[in-house]
Amino acid sequence: MAPKLWFENLAFSASSPFQIAMLPLLLALLAVAWFVTVIRTYSRPPLPPGPRGLPLVGSLPFLQPHLHHYFSTLAGIYGPIVSVRLGSKLCVVVNSASLAKEVLKDQDAILGNHLETDRVRAVRKGGQGLGWVNYSSQWRELRKLAVSEILNSTKLDTFKDLWREEIRHMVKLVHGKINSPVNFEELILATVLNVTTGMLLGFCKVRHLRIFSCSSAVRLAGSGAAHRRIGHEAPPDFRRGDRSTARNVQIWRDLCSEGFSAVAATDVGGKRRPEVAPYKVSHQSKLHGPDNGQRRHHHGHDGVGDDKTAATPESLRKAQEEAEKVVGKDHIVEEIHLSQLKYLNAVIKETLRLHPPTPVMLPRTPREACTVGGYLVPKKSLVFVNMQTIQRDPQVWDNPSEFRPERFLSGTTKWDYNGNNLHFFPFGSGRRICIGLAVADRMLTYMLASLLHSFEWNLPGGSRIEILETPGINVKKFTPLLAVPTPRFSVPELYF
Repeated sequence: MAPKLWFENLAFSASSPFQIAMLPLLLALLAVAWFVTVIRTYSRPPLPPGPRGLPLVGSLPFLQPHLHHYFSTLAGIYGPIVSVRLGSKLCVVVNSASLAKEVLKDQDAILGNHLETDRVRAVRKGGQGLGWVNYSSQWRELRKLAVSEILNSTKLDTFKDLWREEIRHMVKLVHGKINSPVNFEELILATVLNVTTGMLLGFCKVRHLRIFSCSSAVRLAGSGAAHRRIGHEAPPDFRRGDRSTARNVQIWRDLCSEGFSAVAATDVGGKRRPEVAPYKVSHQSKLHGPDNGQRRHHHGHDGVGDDKTAATPESLRKAQEEAEKVVGKDHIVEEIHLSQLKYLNAVIKETLRLHPPTPVMLPRTPREACTVGGYLVPKKSLVFVNMQTIQRDPQVWDNPSEFRPERFLSGTTKWDYNGNNLHFFPFGSGRRICIGLAVADRMLTYMLASLLHSFEWNLPGGSRIEILETPGINVKKFTPLLAVPTPRFSVPELYF
């Protein structure tokens, strides 16, 4: 007996007139469905151009340690918007101001979520952090709470005493290192952490209570440079970089926990400190989850610019001459002087243009498919904004790789940190712009002005400045800046 052909097993049979009549209708429906699928496939925007990559791993084997350099190379080949597959993740990278505007402002509601990997979840252990909470009513409430309780202009003015005390303490520490090399990374990071912790814990009037020393700052310094997995969501591996990250974050938690204990402790005379504002601690607990405020999210702005300023000797001289003219040789730098230091502010902006603290912004993941620059950005893909490449656009900046602060002193363009001009946005833009940019701006200017006004600085014998960067999301100088201070004041009391 001959084997049956495949179509002889169909349910339709010539013995049923009804089935015969329905067959053309079924075929017509199948044709329509096929036609609609083809139309949808060819009518939707294409993916951005990019390298084909290898099966399964995509372009992971070709990934360079510095993402912004790798993405810039791809932009030179494929254009301002590129798609690259890293493992199982499709990544879309934008490298122009106009496309950054689409991502950060025009479609910020769709592209407002940051990627949260297993490593991030393991590190923060369920705590809430503005950097990782998805754009939602919860995120809006957290941001509103942070601004109303800590980061609004009225509250910031109440921290002036804290800032001034920590700046004077920093100057005193440097004065104790006269004619010896000073590690700027340790010095600035310790000062920033003490200021930040003081603001969060609410003891702006408590004297001589410092949680972070230079040694503890060194232990924490590596936490921002650890690599993140981009290509896949693997369980956290606390070996090598992961183990270091977990250890440093635990140090941060322990030190903050010690700070809470110190704030609550009795003073030398046996009396509880009256200057403590307990409500700030309780509100901070709301920001970080239900564990009484012991969880901490270390935001990138805490150390913005702390080790990225690499001015030329001429720029250093001009900044010191300006400070001497504004402040005088018989006075110390006060906050009221900061707005008058135009050239120093230009130096800081030029440094942040060339070396933004986060050269590739934290990856965003769209909550639904959208289009950017006429190309499809699928749901659950990763969207990167290559800030460093955008801020070095030769069509906007003359000799973009040259350190020239004067570019921020001339012309009619207003260059500020508000993220409105996406040719210069070192603190981000849109809904998720860095919430602490006002603190970072004032503290950075205050610290640098005090150090430049109070001391002459020279490199240790035989050394030179290097601007090589460490790999990671938040870059740092590969070799910390070491400089030898010499007092500029003739009155020793100005250093104490």
